[in-house]
Amino acid sequence: MKALPRTAELRQVARRAVWFQAPDEAMQDVVRFVAYVLTYGTHEDVSILRRYITNEELREAIVHAPPGIFDPRSWAYWNLMIDRYPAPPLPTRHFT
Repeated sequence: MKALPRTAELRQVARRAVWFQAPDEAMQDVVRFVAYVLTYGTHEDVSILRRYITNEELREAIVHAPPGIFDPRSWAYWNLMIDRYPAPPLPTRHFT
């Protein structure tokens, strides 16, 4: 997945959705950043993000979402939005 530009509006989205990290740091891992925005972002945040990612990149971010970010409701909704119904189980951590 391509890197996101460091625009002022995406930095604002990062401040709201990934509040515990500096915006540039939060945006380094694009898949993780997208997962946080889809789970914790506002409608406006998602609209801003969608200006920078394609439908295929959205799908890629959801399919490869890291565990522990999506809640069940957001996971079900966004999987439906990418035509993956029923949604697979939430991503899980695997310990060895």
